[in-house]
Amino acid sequence: MTKTTTTIPISDIILDEDIYPRARIDQKRVGIFAENMRDGFKFDPIEVQAHPDVTGKYRILDGVHRWSAYKATGVTEPEVIIKNLDGVDPLLYAAKKAIGPQQLTEEEARKTARRAFQNNPSLTSSEIGKAIGRSRQAVDSYIADLRAATQMELDLKIFRMNQLKIPQERIAKRLGQARETIRNHLAKMPELANQPKADLSRGFTVAQVAEKHGWTEPMVWSLSLEGKDDLERFKELGWGLRTWDLWDWNDCDRRFGDDWPGRIPAQLIAHILYYFSRQKDLVFDPMGGGGVTPDVCLAFNRGCWSLDMIDRPDARPEIEPYYWDLKGDFKKGRKTSGFFNSKQKPDLIIIDPPYFDKKRDDYAQKSISMLPRQEYLEFFEGFFGLMKQHSKKTTKLAFINADWRDFQNKPAVDEDREASILIDDYLRILNKTGWQHTHIIQAPMSTQRFSAGVVSAMQKKRILGVTSRYVIVLKQCGPFP
Repeated sequence: MTKTTTTIPISDIILDEDIYPRARIDQKRVGIFAENMRDGFKFDPIEVQAHPDVTGKYRILDGVHRWSAYKATGVTEPEVIIKNLDGVDPLLYAAKKAIGPQQLTEEEARKTARRAFQNNPSLTSSEIGKAIGRSRQAVDSYIADLRAATQMELDLKIFRMNQLKIPQERIAKRLGQARETIRNHLAKMPELANQPKADLSRGFTVAQVAEKHGWTEPMVWSLSLEGKDDLERFKELGWGLRTWDLWDWNDCDRRFGDDWPGRIPAQLIAHILYYFSRQKDLVFDPMGGGGVTPDVCLAFNRGCWSLDMIDRPDARPEIEPYYWDLKGDFKKGRKTSGFFNSKQKPDLIIIDPPYFDKKRDDYAQKSISMLPRQEYLEFFEGFFGLMKQHSKKTTKLAFINADWRDFQNKPAVDEDREASILIDDYLRILNKTGWQHTHIIQAPMSTQRFSAGVVSAMQKKRILGVTSRYVIVLKQCGPFP
């Protein structure tokens, strides 16, 4: 923990209620301090730290009453100590400083303990108690309900990841827990599912059970559909099974996946699982996005290892953070050794990437959607080769993508093929990297996204739009060149 003593404008010093342990400022105390200041009494510097959310401002760690008295007496640049807490919880630091001149009231101690635990559930009762001047037992009583809720939240994350066949060591790393803690929680999983199962057996709907117990609907579906074959699962979910190679839906099923750029229908993933995998197979989803694939895998009893460049550890603990680096992963031969070993390789890889140029403003800054055309294609050449490297001979690959043509404000006859990326381009790269297609399935995007006015304008200008989307299913066909 480091500190620097200096003077700063009092207007740059902020009282941050989030880290202030007192219920209120004692105005009588401020008045005494102000009178002492006018009489020439010198006070210790105020302790502050750089405000984490407001550039150029500092928040008070110790000295709120001195700060108030300085303002009352017209001091414009008080002496301060700028602290770097080096990871120490600022609320507990402020509380520990506050109990020096005067103990926290019971209500202040309780609220501070609860706020500290909510900010950092890894804090022990002893650590909190030491800072606020209370016993471990007292702190236990303050935060008992919060700790129970935190444990339940951890249980649900472990349950979801375990259902998707994510190994214990990766669950532990992802959740920041010891492996022994994960093993202890896994022992409770059958008991954890008892109440939701009981409610399902009483006739409650999946949505009702999910809301009652704080589960996601796909997690409840994983219980509701236990023991059923895939056809029965389609029926229970209310999805018709497409028998031919034309899979079309007007909208996404909002029960599966999050609101996300380029969101695909859960029914599409379910059809890929039905035709090209079996229950208990392992699916690899290297561009997880909004989580449609792991959600559907929960409902269809498949394992799923999912990655994405955007990390959402609370909402999506099962989607592990990973950035596919065009130069690092592919050109330097880097291996994703943390995800596969000789005994654990996927039965099916589902790749639903950000499409070239489409919705580029909606994706994260380093999305491949923003790459120039040639680099976009080069990315997939390296990527498909890497997927083959980490696959079994029997692994199937399902690649979802669409034709991209530069048809905006351009008559169809004037389009430039060299500026386009068509399914032919992907097929050429896939074959080059050791994959051979066995099926090309049409899965068109809905035309409902175009308004009548847009359609009329396109017709007048002879613009031919794109709604085509394909699922290309492939098997391995030889060594990687």
